[in-house]
Amino acid sequence: YYIGTNVFPDVLLNDIAGPDGDSLLLSLKLAVDVLVVSCPCALGLATPTAILVGTSLGAKQGLLIRGGDVLERLAGIDIITLDKTGTLTEGKPAVSAVASLDHEEAEILQIAAAVEKTASHPIATAIITRAEALNISLPSTKGQLAEPGFGSLAEVDGQLVAVGSLKWVHERFQHRRDLSDILRLEQSVMPQSSKGSSSSKHSRTVVYVGREGEGIVGAIAISDNLRHDAESTINRLHHKGIKTVLLSGDREEAVAIVAKTVGIESEFVNASLTPQQKSGVISSLQNSGHRVAMVGDGINDAPSLALADVGIALQIEGQENAASNAASIILLGNKLSQVVDALDLAQATIAKVHQNLSWAVAYNVVAIPVAAGLLLPQFDFAMTPSLSGGQMSSYYHFRFLRIDVCEHVSGKTYQLTHLFNASLDRGANGPELDICCHKLAASTIPWASEENKEQLCPQTSTFKLKTGE
Repeated sequence: YYIGTNVFPDVLLNDIAGPDGDSLLLSLKLAVDVLVVSCPCALGLATPTAILVGTSLGAKQGLLIRGGDVLERLAGIDIITLDKTGTLTEGKPAVSAVASLDHEEAEILQIAAAVEKTASHPIATAIITRAEALNISLPSTKGQLAEPGFGSLAEVDGQLVAVGSLKWVHERFQHRRDLSDILRLEQSVMPQSSKGSSSSKHSRTVVYVGREGEGIVGAIAISDNLRHDAESTINRLHHKGIKTVLLSGDREEAVAIVAKTVGIESEFVNASLTPQQKSGVISSLQNSGHRVAMVGDGINDAPSLALADVGIALQIEGQENAASNAASIILLGNKLSQVVDALDLAQATIAKVHQNLSWAVAYNVVAIPVAAGLLLPQFDFAMTPSLSGGQMSSYYHFRFLRIDVCEHVSGKTYQLTHLFNASLDRGANGPELDICCHKLAASTIPWASEENKEQLCPQTSTFKLKTGE
């Protein structure tokens, strides 16, 4: 009671009186100085504030990030594995050809669409859409069963019908076609699907149709366009020192063509994989000491997305969300280039966390000895509690985060450096967004070439745009 009613009022009254005076008051003043200066607020806010701003900026870019720990893991990624269908391709496949050994093409489409009519896989949708376009009526089915990564089967007009990969369909039936017949079927369907399209811009998948008592009876070629930003995204990842690995359940020839087109080395291409085998590849990479991210879009990728250090799912409208549920990051813009944006954001955020912690530690290392009276004997100087509080509060006003963003405008790529300024006390107009075009050509973004310097930087001044909250 005595200390609270007599001593502390004296300390406050003598706050600005300097170090002279009663030794007890001086000791209490120094103790209060140390308590105020050593307040752990700086250390406590250094990480969560950076993470908060980082995830907020991610949301503005269409990146749904599930937790600050995701940013930390993503910043340390050194290998990114990618699915092919729906990830490197647009995920809008269409039937390009149908071939059969003994039946009409319409019949092959009819029984295949009947099996796939309850499925939501993009390939199933393509088959059903083609059947509907040809006004093919679908027979009744029962006992539908889908095996992700392999295919689907059902009983159609009393006979078991399977649609899927060659090996899986081939093993469904006791009656099996000769290998020569299957090769002839594939050779028949692939040239048809190549008509009118460039192999470098399309991905082609062949699904096989089998029926009880006959074995494989037909094949359907599915074509899907490559994403326009697939090649540039892979190149940007390689420039950042990140290896890319392609994991696909498609046949080896189709996967190899896509990998060559986008720039993935053949030694990092894996084809004809089941979902379990994809997970096995990721586990093997992790056991080798790598930090692995997985980019996918469909239910087949869900196990791999959940297993990877960071799972990144492209949000494709109208498709089931099993991949999104398993992923740590969802790309709401459905652009592959957002993978690089997410990496840039994570690296910038974690770098800011480290910078904040460094400033906080440096501040305490310098300020605590001064508050404890280090300068008092020689310089007759001691901090006051009010000065200590003001010094501590001044730490929180800082320029917060810098992020490099790549935007695609009117089909052309314009690389812009976005400098986001923020603080705990933000103005009514929101943070300022500085677009510094001239810094781009000065290697702010290393992969900007000198050839497009004038195109990318029509002006050399710095523009400031106000963005709303």
